[in-house]
Parts: sequence; structure tokens; C-alpha cells
Amino acid sequence: MSDDLKTAAARVALDYVQDGMKLGIGTGSTADAFVKLLAEKVNAGLSIIGVPTSERTAALCRELGVPLTTLEETPVLDLTIDGADETDRELNLIKGGGGALLREKIVAKASASMLVIADESKLVETLGAYDLPIEVNSFGLAATKIAIENVTRSLDLSGDVVLRLNGEKEFVTDGGHLILDASFGRIPNPKALSDDLLQIPGVVEHGLFINIAKTAILAGTNGIQILNAT
Repeated sequence: MSDDLKTAAARVALDYVQDGMKLGIGTGSTADAFVKLLAEKVNAGLSIIGVPTSERTAALCRELGVPLTTLEETPVLDLTIDGADETDRELNLIKGGGGALLREKIVAKASASMLVIADESKLVETLGAYDLPIEVNSFGLAATKIAIENVTRSLDLSGDVVLRLNGEKEFVTDGGHLILDASFGRIPNPKALSDDLLQIPGVVEHGLFINIAKTAILAGTNGIQILNAT
């Protein structure tokens, strides 16, 4: 996604932000574009307070002067604005390419509404071309991986389940967990997969966001497309 498209989607998202809102602020390059535009509005007098979904986003907000709070202090939010790795037309998402999926989902579920900003290439007919991140506890990793493979096999899904690395070391999330990336190609029934994965004790969370997003703003070379959940 070009910087121009990221900025275009983020600029439209600003129209949904009202004075006095308590905002969940997402993670990733598109969310970064939104933070930069939001900071301009804040510096011009817009009054909001944000809950960041990652340490990366928190650092950028502090640098640019976006006031922050925590879910402990502000447990109910008005709106979360975040990116997505994939979305279908029902606004089911795959998220977690940046590794912040657990905090992103906690913040989104604490919000009255979730707005997705992305480029039009993220819109797919069936989720799964993008690897599904599955956040797991480091204890019992091998057993958890086998359990995930058994669950996916029972749903007729196939593909590699690979531990995410950061260089030569394990990638560690802000919550201190590991991530397994599952390359299925297609996920015909994301709700069934979501439910089954969450039954595995070692799975902390996964990157399927089902019935959470209400609106998606998709930027393309021919303009902006807005999708609303039915």
C-alpha cells in the first residue's frame, strides 16, 4: 500500500472522530498514518484521548502529542481505528501481521465500534491468503502446535504452521507470547476455525476478527470505497 493510499484512508477515518471521543488506536503502517493526521487535529484543538494497541503506537502518539490513557483507567471506548491484513465483504478480518493481535482485539472489543482502514488489495472474497497469526504461550509450544494442526486438519485446512522469528530469535509479542503463523490459503469457515482454536489451552488468541469491525475504509487508485457490516 503506497503512503498516499494509507494517508487517503486515514484522512477519511478522521471524519468519524468526534470531539471528546475515547479512541482505540491501532498498530501498523496504516495506523501510523492515522496517528500523524490525528496529531495534527489534536494540535489544532481536537479533544480526544487514546488507548494504543502496542508499545510502537504508544511511542508514536507520545512523540506527536496525542494524549493517552489505558483500558484500566478508561475501560469503555467509543471507537477503534485500526488496519487489517485481510478483510472479506462481511468485514471478517485477519490481523496480527505486526504481532499486536491480542491487544488489538482487546481494545476493539472494548469499543462501541471498530473502523478498519486499508488499501483495496486487502479486500478478498475468502480469508486465508494472508498467513493467520496465532498467539501462543511459550510453555508447551510443541504440544500446542500439534493441537493446532489437528484442529485445522479436522476442518479440511492444510498448510504450514511456522514459529515467527525476529532475525534468528523467536518473535515475542508485547504480552510476552510467541506467534505461530498458519498458511492455509483459504479459510471457508472462519467462525468454526476461530471457535476451535480458542479451545486449545496453549492458544492465547488468534488473528481472526469475526463480527467485530463495523466499517471499512478502503483506498484505491480510483478513490475510496466504504463497506459497512450487515
